[in-house]
Amino acid sequence: MDNNIDFKDLWKKQAISQPDIEDLLERVKQFKKAGVRSIWKTNILLAATSAFMIFVWYYYQPQFISTKIGIILGILAMVIYVGFYNRLLGIYKDSDATRDNHEYLQQLILIRKKQQFIQSAILSWYFVLLMTGICLYMYEYASRMTVLYALLTYGITLLWIGFNWFYLRPKQIQKQKEKIDSLISKFEEVNEQLKS
Repeated sequence: MDNNIDFKDLWKKQAISQPDIEDLLERVKQFKKAGVRSIWKTNILLAATSAFMIFVWYYYQPQFISTKIGIILGILAMVIYVGFYNRLLGIYKDSDATRDNHEYLQQLILIRKKQQFIQSAILSWYFVLLMTGICLYMYEYASRMTVLYALLTYGITLLWIGFNWFYLRPKQIQKQKEKIDSLISKFEEVNEQLKS
């Protein structure tokens, strides 16, 4: 009876679960489509909002300079946000998961870095400019109200902005982070298996 067991040979014979490349490529395709679709939705929504704000300025002819500054700040906030957000569009379109795993992994990491920058710095400026613009815009109309209604109007508006900032924004950021982190970890796993 031979007591010498060749562990290396047993290890090599062990079945290794290979990542399903087709599934990974399908997930990448869905990720890209969702990213591009999100950019287009944002562009359309913010362009329509800006057009509505310009219409309000033209049609209602606000009298206070604060109202005009508020509209300008609101539009400026949207233009800055869309300008930075549209930079992701080129990265999404240039990325090709079928080329090189390491190269695509680097593109995913770049997308994650750009998303983090947009979600922290740009979105913060967006909310500050938009909130300031809305408050300035509302001043002309709130000045015609009783104090109670003006406070109620500002309170509801600021509560809505706070709800977006403290509840909806973190949930959206977390959802985007989980999607891209999942893809990055899958590509890292594939790269490690290809190295060995």
